[in-house]
Amino acid sequence: MPRQQFDLIVFDWDGTLMDSTAHIARSIQAACRDLGLPVPADDAARYVIGLGLRDALQIAAPTLDPADYPRLAERYRFHYLVKDAQTELFDGVRELLAELRSQGYLLAVATGKSRVGLNRALDEVRLTSVFDGTRCADETFSKPHPAMLQELTRELGQDLERTVMIGDTTHDLQMAVNAGAAGVAVTYGAHPAESLAKLEPRFVADSVGALGDWLREYA
Repeated sequence: MPRQQFDLIVFDWDGTLMDSTAHIARSIQAACRDLGLPVPADDAARYVIGLGLRDALQIAAPTLDPADYPRLAERYRFHYLVKDAQTELFDGVRELLAELRSQGYLLAVATGKSRVGLNRALDEVRLTSVFDGTRCADETFSKPHPAMLQELTRELGQDLERTVMIGDTTHDLQMAVNAGAAGVAVTYGAHPAESLAKLEPRFVADSVGALGDWLREYA
């Protein structure tokens, strides 16, 4: 897998590496239900995945008084953590990451999760040592602001022009556009393929296997 275009490969977490989008959407809906708020439809709940928690809840519950966002966030975390252990990596992710690592690529994560949440997830699936850098939404600007990619490239001494962002949402792809990095979409996560295609990613993968094939040939 000789490097052709990229030295740094940045992955989103939920919906890209971890099969967790349905659980996140259900947790958002349950939190709104707990507070007697209008419950967002499935598409609306999935749309906000990838954003920082506060930004996501502002969109999912637009009628909520901002003073009550902490209450909604607490109910979301409650519902998410009740079944968190049931979420798993997508099939083939562990093997793909190991292959990329063995070929000398730098690997990173840029996620809407909190630092505590990402660290817990990395520890549970035993991937903490695989990534050279990570950025979370409670440490910097939320997607689609380019800060996560800008900070990761600075930290790892890389060029944005030789960086690719891989994600399942338009937030991920718009962040790549805003940062001047390449974007690759996966359609097995939160956002529909037609929405992802509008942002003109280098490739649209419908499976982890297809993503791996593209990276072997073009990365």
